[in-house]
Formats: sequence, structure tokens, C-alpha cells
Amino acid sequence: MVLYKESVIMKQQSRIKFKGTINTYVKWPLWLSVLLAFFNVAMFFVDFKAGLVMLLFLVTYISVALILYYKNKSLIINDLVNFATRYGQVQRQLLRDLEIPYALLDEGGKIIWTNEAFEKTTHIKNGYKKSIMTLLPEIKKEDIPVVEEENEIMITHEGEDFRVNMRKVILNEMMESSDVLETIDTDSYLIAVFMFDETKINTLLRDNDDQKLVVGLIYIDNYDEALESIEEVRRSLLIALIDRKINKYFSSMEALVKKLDKDKYLVIFQKKFLNLLVDRRFDILEDAKTVNIGNEMAVTLSIGIGVETGTYIDNYESARQSIDLALGRGGDQAVVKTKNDVLYYGGKTQVAEKNTRVKARVKAHALREIIESTDKIIVMGHKLTDVDSFGASIGVYRAAKTFGKKTHIVINEVSTSVRPLMDRVLATEEYEQDLFLNGVEALDAADENTVVIVVDTNKPSYTECDELLTKCKTIVVIDHHRQGTEKIENATLSYIEPYASSACEMVAEIIQYISDTMKIKQVEADCIYSGMMIDTNNFLTKTGVRTFEAAAYLRRNGADVTRVRKMFRDSMDDYKVRAEIVRKAEVYANDFAISITPEEIPIESPTIIGAQAANELLNINGIKASFVLTNFQNQIYISARSIDEINVQVIMEKLGGGGHLNIAGAQLSGVTSEEARQMLIDTIDNMIKDGDL
Repeated sequence: MVLYKESVIMKQQSRIKFKGTINTYVKWPLWLSVLLAFFNVAMFFVDFKAGLVMLLFLVTYISVALILYYKNKSLIINDLVNFATRYGQVQRQLLRDLEIPYALLDEGGKIIWTNEAFEKTTHIKNGYKKSIMTLLPEIKKEDIPVVEEENEIMITHEGEDFRVNMRKVILNEMMESSDVLETIDTDSYLIAVFMFDETKINTLLRDNDDQKLVVGLIYIDNYDEALESIEEVRRSLLIALIDRKINKYFSSMEALVKKLDKDKYLVIFQKKFLNLLVDRRFDILEDAKTVNIGNEMAVTLSIGIGVETGTYIDNYESARQSIDLALGRGGDQAVVKTKNDVLYYGGKTQVAEKNTRVKARVKAHALREIIESTDKIIVMGHKLTDVDSFGASIGVYRAAKTFGKKTHIVINEVSTSVRPLMDRVLATEEYEQDLFLNGVEALDAADENTVVIVVDTNKPSYTECDELLTKCKTIVVIDHHRQGTEKIENATLSYIEPYASSACEMVAEIIQYISDTMKIKQVEADCIYSGMMIDTNNFLTKTGVRTFEAAAYLRRNGADVTRVRKMFRDSMDDYKVRAEIVRKAEVYANDFAISITPEEIPIESPTIIGAQAANELLNINGIKASFVLTNFQNQIYISARSIDEINVQVIMEKLGGGGHLNIAGAQLSGVTSEEARQMLIDTIDNMIKDGDL
């Protein structure tokens, strides 16, 4: 048996050959014998006897060298094999003792080998052969690198954070340098897994993030109106109670509160408390309304927060932009502006009407200066121009013509509701034939010095021709919709009042102050009056003192109620479609009426019929909000209406739209009517769950 083992070893050793540097080193005595042989030949030419002596020495040297080479070869090979074995064991032990959890997986994610740190971290024993996805459920099958060479994910295991790095180890590359093993499948690979514990790093990062300073601005929306609603001797008490309410609320968050003005506050606190404010949905907004010492009007607040925008100055600037946005949306809400997002909270109550016309007069004078400084003006509203947008455009046109300026109105598509008014205007000889242009014609007519006046929208994507906003330098915005994240950024003059019933009401006020010589035509008065009537649903919703004052001004200038009413009577087909929409409406969650406009019935302006049907649904007892979905030109238009309890604007904002508290809408692309209906229902469910409705 011993002889057999020795013979096997000798056979194995005979198959192994030296190569590289060690082969040269071991064979150098043999290469030296060749050199000695040349010397021996030369010696024979010098002296024959000396050549014989040299030959004897050469034979002896070669014999000894060969004996030593073949005898020591096996010993050297054994030593090298033993060294390689011990070296491999050392490497394996080093991997076993490595403090970083390490494992090898096969292509399917099954564990092949693990070190002690991995076993300790995951509480498994050596020899565990199940899938890593079973051991660490946060690692999914798609996380294991297949095409890419490396993948990295973050997981949480037993309350600790780990960065898991997975790298492909291609077996073919390993075998190319091996004389022992060979792989047949050139695509075979293993996966090396490293788990880096980043719990302490993440904890420190979170602590550092929580300690960042957040800047906030708090404004009292109706300070003057609230004070005027109580007797003078009690006004100081109301102010003190409001101060106390704000200071007490934020003192629980270790915040610094500084009163900047009679109705303005600066608040600074750590970011960790912002999450608390968000979780509580900024309940200070509702809490402030409970301050009542006989004041007829509840106090409302607007809050603007700036966070994660860079320096403290940047945060303050973001807070200022947020408070402007909150006020532009009607107040009674909080706006949080981060580096990449804007979040809205509150805004559930009806916007209080301002009794003073100071702002309207100031804006009118500013608009006059802009008009006088240019030679050409282009007025445009929103896509699918409605009566309010058309009436406001006509009012601005008259203001511009008062100063002798060339004016155009952009309308791409004339709806059935606008056509009667437009026909009356075009039938009057006084108006130019190029008064109305489409988007392409408006771009050709405009230059850098042209003034663009946008009415009835403040979103660039909703305008009839948004390219005009980049082509022209001077832009004016007149709108009554609440501002959202998307807005016209480069407006020279922005007049946005969410409390106004319509853009026509705002324009009617402006033209009263823009010039003492201002005279509007009867047809223009009818157009502006029509916009107010349609947007207020025959003066039933969103009306205030200033709404009726504007209507009275238009009546004095020739607006005829009977004539306007006759223009907007429905055809029998439209009336039947509207009745069908109301008939098919379903009541969801006891409070919401949802209906879809029939697509098989051909009508010219289905979106207008849908809006009218949404108004009709509010006449049903128990309905707090109504939604009508209309498929028109490969888009789903949603008309949303409410009376006072539900803020449909915040619902529509979730779907990418906007509007007012009780009149709003949205446009959805790439979905069917049923899919849009389900999206609406899901949005309502989520908002009810989060307490937003």
C-alpha cells in the first residue's frame, strides 16, 4: 500500500512542471552546463590534456546537477503545495474572521458560504444553504445583479441599517489563470455579498437633519376685518389672545417666535418639529378660529414654511414665497416649500371677501402704466375659452383701446357658450377683423415689446398659447383661481384674488379705476356680465358685496339681464344630455355625486354640459360635492362643484388640477373615463383617511 501511494505521488509529481521565474531559477545549473561545454571545446584547441580534464569536470558537474534537479524537484513541489495550501487556509480564515459580514451566493441567490460575522448578524449556523431572500426578506429577486456587475441596496435588519453590496464574480475570468480547473459555461458566476453596518452613520445623519433650522412666517389673514367686528375697547384683548395662542402653540416645539408687525410673525424651530406639525395637519389653523370674544368674524392664519433649501437666507426666502402662495390661494392654510416640492395643508374654509378696493385701484394704475408703455397688447385666457375668460378678455381689450393700443385676443377653439357673444362682437363694425387670433397667428404678431395679459388662469400650461409667455418680456396676470405649484413665474404684474367670484368681476373693478374717460360698449358690458353670471351660477354661489357692485356698474353701462339670459338658453339636445348625466349619477360615501358624460351622444361642447350638470347635482339634498367626468379630445375633463362644506379645489389639486373651494376642475390624459373615476374615488378615500376632507 505504501509503495502504491508513493508511486501515485511520483506520477502526479511527474505531471507537474515548473514555469515562470521559479522554472528559470531551478534550471540555471543546467543552463550553466551548456556554457561550460563551449568552454570545454575551446579548451581542446588550447591544450588537449587540459581539455580532457575539463571534460571530466563537465561530465561530473552535469551528473551532479541532474541528480540534484530531479531529486529536489519533488521536495520543492511538495513545499510549494504545502505553502499554497497553508496560504489558502490563511486566506479562508481571514475571510472567516473578517468583521464585515460576507457571503457567497449562487446565481439564484442561494447561500454557498458565509463568514462568522455574517452568521452572527443573521443568527444562522455555518453551512446554511437557503436563499438569502428567505433570510433577509428586504432583498428581492430583482435586487440580485444579473445584467449589471454590481448592485447596492439599503435594508433594515433587527433595527439596524445595512448597506448591502452585491458583486458578480465571473468564474471564467478566475479559471483563465488556473492550470487546475476549467469552466465549460463561460457565463457562470457567483455573487459576493458584503453587509456594511451604517446604523451609527444614519443615526448621526438623522440627528443632524433634525437639528436643521426651519424658518416660518405666520400672517393673520383678516386682522383688520376681525378687529372691526368687535367694539374698540375689546380689540386689545383679541390681539393679546391671538398672540398668546400663537406663542403657546410654538413654545411646545422650543421655537423662537418674533412679532414682526401687528399681523405678522417670524418663527424659527428645529426640523424635527416640522414632522409633528405635518402629523397634526397644522391644527393651529383651526385652533386660531376658536379665539372669540364677541368678534363676528373668526380669525384665520396663513403659514409659510421654508426648509431644506440651503442657507438660512434661502430658507427665509422660501418661507416668504410660501406665505405669498398661501395668501394667493386665499389664506387659512399652510404651505411648506422644500428644495424640490411644495406641500399644502388646510384651506378648507371659504375665502373672506375684502371690502376695501384699494388693491384693485393700485393694480388698475399699475396696469395703465404698462399699457401706456407699449404699442401692442395680446390678451389670452385658458384653453377651451369659457364665458368668464372671454368676458374678461373683452374688458381688457376695451381698457387697452381707451389708450389707443393695438389689441388682439387669442382664441383657438370657439365653444357653443362663447359663440353667441363672439358673433355679436364680430357683427359690430367698430371691431377689427383681426381682433381674434389663434395661437399661431398670435406668435407671428408678437414681438419682445408686446405685452401679454393673461386672464382667468395663472398656470402657463393652461393658457391658449404658452409660447407667448417666453417670447414676450412683459406679462400681466389677472385671475381669481387659487395659485398652485405651477404658476407664471415671470409676471411683471400679478393680480390674483381667490375671493373674487370671477375674472370678469376683477376686470369690471379695474376698468372703473383705470381711466376717468373709460366708456364700455353695450356688447362689452353684456360679455363681462355674462362671465360673472355663468361663474356664479346666476349669482347663487361665490357672490359678495363687490360682485353685485360690479354687476350694478355693468348694468349702468348697458348690460341687459334678459338679453344675456336668452343668449345662454340651452338647446333641447343639450338639456337632455344634462338630464341624462344627472340621472346616471351615483352617490359615493353618502356625500359625493359622481357621474360620467355619455360618450355616444354627439354634442358640440360636452365639457360645458358637464359643468352645468355638476351644478345641477348640488341641488340634490345631502350632496356636499359633485363631480362630472367628460371624455373630450382624448382627455378626461373633471368638473367639480361644492356649496360650502367640501373644498373641491384640494381634491382637484391631487389630480393635477385646481380652482376654487367650491368650483374646480382637472384634466387627465392617457386614461379612460372609468380609470379616471377610480382615480377620483381613490383620491377621495385617501383624503378622508388623512383627515383632509
